Amino acid sequence: MKTTMLGLLAETAIHPGSGRGMGVVDLPVAREAATDYPVIVGSSLKGALRDKANTYGLDISRIFGEQEKAGELLVSDGRLLLLPVRSLTASYRWATCPHILERYSRDLTRAGLSPLPGKQDVEEGKALAAGEGDMFLEERQFCINGKLPGGLVASIEPLILHEDTRSRLGDQIVILNDNDFAWFVRYGLSVQARNKLGDGKKSKSLWYEETLPPDTVMYALISGRSDDALGALDGLFPSNDPYLQVGGNETVGQGWFAVNSRSANVGGEQ
Repeated sequence: MKTTMLGLLAETAIHPGSGRGMGVVDLPVAREAATDYPVIVGSSLKGALRDKANTYGLDISRIFGEQEKAGELLVSDGRLLLLPVRSLTASYRWATCPHILERYSRDLTRAGLSPLPGKQDVEEGKALAAGEGDMFLEERQFCINGKLPGGLVASIEPLILHEDTRSRLGDQIVILNDNDFAWFVRYGLSVQARNKLGDGKKSKSLWYEETLPPDTVMYALISGRSDDALGALDGLFPSNDPYLQVGGNETVGQGWFAVNSRSANVGGEQ
């Protein structure tokens, strides 16, 4: 079975919603139940791909299926890989953690691509990154005590469409301990106040909405029951339109990803 790994680079804020929240945030992002990692559920991602395929006049019924019939594309969840985090010692850093990288490596193997070499361990309060000394992410201080593992940047580069953005990966990626990374995932996302105004510009409905920041890097695995099904998918992202809108708030400019892909036949990387 042929598989494509789609790289998703957020060009705008992203709101993959999950319904109403129970706390201060009325509309949180969708999260994995066990890890709290933000996620784009497969049905939402498949729907976004279907909408774009419809504008290109593709055979929607055969490729994406109907209520009575399964389609030829198998679409995974969109998984988090790199989360932009505000830094007091740089413009920002792309944060990740050993667990995220372990899972990414397993997904590379499942897609027939070369996995990451070795396993990384990082102590709490420490970080692997370019540079030396201390760095500050939000209000938290971390000590850089090692470099990025070899092969990591080269593995992520093909997921990112823009060459200028790819060139910054080595300087901006930081690997944190799993527990430290979990703090940024849970408490470091942007929360925006939204309001609906009535007559006389009086507030009728104030709510708070959580979003993933621009430059978030995610990925998804797309498999095809037939080769021509994946070929049709590749045609959805030509050089003059390599974008996909996912999630809510399209009318206020949110939800746009720049898409790049890596293809392989399971059993051997191309």
